[in-house]
Order: sequence, then structure tokens, then C-alpha cells
Amino acid sequence: MAAELVEAMNMVKSFRVSDLQTLLASMGRSKSGLKQDLVGRALRLVQTEYSPELLKNVRQLYETRFPKASAWLAARRPESVPVNYPALNSSPRGTAQGTDYLNGIPKPAPPPAAEVKLVPLPFYHNLETLLPPTELIAQNSEKLQESQCVFELTPSQVEQIRNSSELRPGMKSVQVVLRICYTDSIGVQEDQYPPNIAVKVNQSYCHVPGYYPSNKPGVEPRRPCRPVNITPWLHLSTVTNRVTITWGNFGKRYSVAVYLVRVFTSGELFNQLKHCSVESPDRCRERIQDKLRFDPESEIATTGLRVSLICPLVKMRLGVPCRVLTCAHLQCFDAVFFLQMNEKKPTWTCPVCDKPAPFELLTIDGLLSEILKETPEDVEEIEYLTDGSWRPIRDDKEKERERENSCTPDYPVVDICVPEANGHSPAHSGTNQTGKPGSGGASAGTGGTSTGSGGGVVVDLTLDDSSDEEGGGGAEDSEDTDDSQDSPAPKRGRYDYDKDLVTAY
Repeated sequence: MAAELVEAMNMVKSFRVSDLQTLLASMGRSKSGLKQDLVGRALRLVQTEYSPELLKNVRQLYETRFPKASAWLAARRPESVPVNYPALNSSPRGTAQGTDYLNGIPKPAPPPAAEVKLVPLPFYHNLETLLPPTELIAQNSEKLQESQCVFELTPSQVEQIRNSSELRPGMKSVQVVLRICYTDSIGVQEDQYPPNIAVKVNQSYCHVPGYYPSNKPGVEPRRPCRPVNITPWLHLSTVTNRVTITWGNFGKRYSVAVYLVRVFTSGELFNQLKHCSVESPDRCRERIQDKLRFDPESEIATTGLRVSLICPLVKMRLGVPCRVLTCAHLQCFDAVFFLQMNEKKPTWTCPVCDKPAPFELLTIDGLLSEILKETPEDVEEIEYLTDGSWRPIRDDKEKERERENSCTPDYPVVDICVPEANGHSPAHSGTNQTGKPGSGGASAGTGGTSTGSGGGVVVDLTLDDSSDEEGGGGAEDSEDTDDSQDSPAPKRGRYDYDKDLVTAY
């Protein structure tokens, strides 16, 4: 007992912070604090609550941290711990596990990663685990390493793959996928590829997603880490499949896992969302009233909240308004476009506030869905009021247009028309904006005007105020009219009328 206790304490002293936190969390202890606090807490735990379960956890964490030292640890174990010592003259075939030998010392197989859990993906539903998360072990000090894993498919799994529907030609909806992540037992891990990754399945290299080019200057391209579909290169039989992974060893630890999954499309996810996650209009009104409720400690009283009916993703009118339950805003985005974009490039980020937007937290806004049905297409914005009601927000240009149509002043219309052969505009009967005929001679009381034969008034814009006061404006106008028949036609500008004379009605 004393030897095992000393052995466990020596192992704990060599743990990293993540190992200490894992050990303390598994035994229900606090995992916060500096490393020296964690080490002291773990040592006290080993001394006061020593048990076979605790020893097993300590050894598992230590072997994960130092896999090459497991054979050395086996030699130090006391007799009370049963262990099978291999004979020095035995061959690799003589061992029960079939391990490789190096200088007569057994080299253990890569152990399964301790409690590594991969994050569930909305577009992939796990049917069976073919290979649990297993750490990639470097065999030497080279930067480029190779690791192999083998698995077999059962007849029922082969039938599932063959009888599944096709997402598109050559791609089945039931697939065997390879997932790689960091080796970390704290929380769930997202897919993360190691550097210089290459995957070979049964002597054939399979496709690994490449880098997305970045449109922003100075930003490096990002690689989308998603499951690798290895189904086309597998033996769809009971023959053993061998997967070889080439990866760059630059200090970080990675684990690999193989799953049999069912792949969903964005349309299938939308149907799930539509049937399982719709917020009722009454609940939406309560949420609005909570946001607009008067706060006596606030100096600013909010009387309304504006919400756009345009999707921030595609700049089009919302079809199915959707938002995240954990977001504080009421602005929605279109559920169909959001799922389609994440199907091609999974980011699962809210387009309004850039916070995480996992599929499990998406909900359809029932109140805004009713508003979209009741409002015409030209309404692009609404305002929620304190009582939970709403009103449409008209555009400023549309308001100005309605104001002009409702109260238009009775101003005379100046008609600029094609001039006649003598260079002057023809006279017409005057009309105002409301369609009432106006008298042509009524406005001929000032100097510089003359009345045409049709009742129109010709106004000479070249006259100034002094000419009007002298009263010679009318005579000069008549002289110009007589002389225009003998003189050549005046030059025309951009418009086909005399720039000096216009006709007022």
C-alpha cells in the first residue's frame, strides 16, 4: 500500500495543469487556482482518500502524459498489482496484444485519449463509433509523423451504407467519417487538423478540405476543419480497413476518431427547426414588454424598439425570421439562408451580434412571422411599442411623397416647349397645376411681357428691374420680334428653345 501511495504521489507531481484539473474534477474537487495550489490539493486528495479508482485515474493520466514510460512504470509496480511481464525471448507474435518490440522492451499501443469528447455537429448524426478518440503518438523526433489505425465494418453497417439515399451523385447520406481534434479532456473539443495533414485510406489518398482564401488584407487563409468523408475508399465488406494519417509534430497533441454517421441537408435541418423550435407570438410579446418596461433607475425611457424586416445576411426581405435564444437583440435573420450558409461554410455565428449561434439555440420568431404576412412588401421596418403592439415605419421619401400628393399648392406651371420657326415659343392657353384654365392677359401687367395671339404671355428674362421701371420693356420686346424675321436664327444651346425667352401660362 505504501509503495502504491508513493508511486501515485510521484505521478501527481509530474502532472500538468490540465491533468491536475482533470483529476480533481473526476473526484469532485475544485479545479481552480494556480498550479502549486492544484498540486497541493491533488497530493492531499491522494493521501486522504486513496482508493483503487483514484490510483487508476492517476495512472491513466500519467500514461497519457508519458506513454513511453509505461514499461518502466510496470517494472516499479509492487507485487500486489497484477501485471503480465513478457518474456525477453518471446517474439511479437507471442504476446497477447501483438505489440511491437524495440530492443526487447514492449512498446505499448497508442492508448485511447482520456475522456476526449468531440463536439456534436448539427449536420452529422452519429450512428456508431468505429474507433474511439485515440491519440496520435509520435514515433521519433522527426517533424513529419505517420500514424495508423485499423477497423472493420460489420455486415449490417455495410448494408446501411449501401441502402442509404444519395445526397448528390456519388455521395451517400450514411458515411464513415474521420474526425481529428486536440487531445484535451476538459470540455468538448472542436475539429482541428494538425499541420501538414494527409489521410491515406487503403493505399489511396483521400480529399482533405483546403484553405478558404481571405478577402481582408493581412489576414491568413483559414482552413475549415470538418469531418473527412472516407467512405469512397473503404472496403465495403468485412475486410480490414487501414487508415494512415501523416501529420506535423510541432508540440501539440491530437486525437483521431472514426464514426458511422447520417448526414443531414440544410432542408432537413430546417424542417427540424420548424417543427421543434418555434416561439409563440404571446411569448415574443412578453419578451418585448420586458425590454421596454420602465426602469426607475434609468435616466432614459425607451418607448419603442425598431426591427428591420430585411435579412442582414442577404439584404432581402425576411422569409422565416429566426434568432438565437441567448442573444439580447430582437433583430432576426432568415433561417433558410443561415442554414444553407453553414452547410457550405460552418461558422454558426449570429450575423447580428457575432456571438455563437449553435443550432440547438435557434428559434423561429412567431410574432415577426405574423407581421411579415400582414405588412406589404414595401414596408422594410417596424417598431415595437411598450404594450407589445407594433406599427410600420414608413420611409422618409415615401412620407414626403404622400405629403406632396395630399396638400399640393396651386402654383402656375411653366411650360417649356418646342419653338416655332421665328425662334420664339408658341403661346398656349395658360393652365395651373390643378387643371384650371388661367387668363393669358392677367399676368401681362408688368414691363417686359407681351401677350401672344393664343393668350400666352412672353416674358423677356434679359430685362432687369431698371428697364421695368422705365416702362420700355414692352417696346423692346416687340422690336426684337420684328427684327427676328430678317436676322438669322439665334444659336441653340443644349435644349431646343431660346434661353432668353420662355412662355408663362
